[in-house]
Amino acid sequence: MGDEMKYKLLIIIAALILLLISGCDRAEQGSYNRYTESIFDTFDTLVQVVIYTESEEQFRSYFNTIHDRLKELHRLYDIYNSYEGINNVKTINDNAGIRPVEVEQEIIDLIIFAREWSDKTGGRVNIALGPVLEIWHYYRQEALFDPENAQLPPIEDLLEANMYTDLDRVLVDEENMTVFLPEREMRLDVGAVAKGYALQLVIDELIGEGLESAIFSAGGNIRTVGSPKDGERDRWGIGVRDPDASVMAGTDDLLDVIYLENGSVDTSGDYQRYYIVDGELAHHIIDPDTLMPANYYRAVTVVANGSGPADFMSTALFLLPYEESLALVESLNDFEALWVMPDGEIRTTEGMEQMLRSHGATSTPQ
Repeated sequence: MGDEMKYKLLIIIAALILLLISGCDRAEQGSYNRYTESIFDTFDTLVQVVIYTESEEQFRSYFNTIHDRLKELHRLYDIYNSYEGINNVKTINDNAGIRPVEVEQEIIDLIIFAREWSDKTGGRVNIALGPVLEIWHYYRQEALFDPENAQLPPIEDLLEANMYTDLDRVLVDEENMTVFLPEREMRLDVGAVAKGYALQLVIDELIGEGLESAIFSAGGNIRTVGSPKDGERDRWGIGVRDPDASVMAGTDDLLDVIYLENGSVDTSGDYQRYYIVDGELAHHIIDPDTLMPANYYRAVTVVANGSGPADFMSTALFLLPYEESLALVESLNDFEALWVMPDGEIRTTEGMEQMLRSHGATSTPQ
């Protein structure tokens, strides 16, 4: 089974695990009903939606909004495909060293968000690392089609590409709504931040329209709104997957369950996108210092207030040695984390520990 197919299967299975934990047989609490639907055509992932509303019409309104907006944001943040009448991140990359590109506010805001959080995390997550990630993507795709001859990128090529990854050189003109990459070799890659950021934008819009109770799963990013209105629970349960579990994982293959009411959970792991070279796993989360896959952990799971910061922070923490990773999460408000070490040991922040089933947390806290 190829790298991308394995990844898509894991996404689908993770969503099913989510529903097994967060769902229940009883579909009503008073006038609220439980509705669920899936989205398959945005951000190369399965998006699972569970919403409690008073009518199916209200659910359909929310669902259509999230589907339409996610499709719109997917096109804007796409680095691989062009769309007629749309200037997106690929348009910015295609015009590197040529001209500034006029873009929508959502792209401006994403870049500003990524720059602010890059500063907060010591530059570990860098959306200007595109030239390096583009090389890794090529070798990963080649391995998908010819796994017998899979190779790592030559370090010389990576080092040369890394000369064009200075985020400070990405020129954003907020007044004229343009973005310019001044060197032809520069590339943006927003894969570490775009999905969580887009999910947060859409959910904030839905909350503004009156959404009270919902859970959304987009790959490794989970966002909950309020508490489940099923008359049985006060908190949602989010499964933390065992990185060593088989592809056909079930609830018995979970490391733990996180219980929370309103917040986001995001996981970065070495099992999500990878290929094998000489029996060794080469995953997609690249250390900006070594330009090779980071090897500090098997996975890092973050709980935060919003899916944008959670998405960003899970990657940032994955890219730091444990003491620095712990210090970073403790230096910022409103974050908790769980680390799965290379030997399988689980470490957590104190706040995360209190959310875990293994430490007594439940869906109905007393």
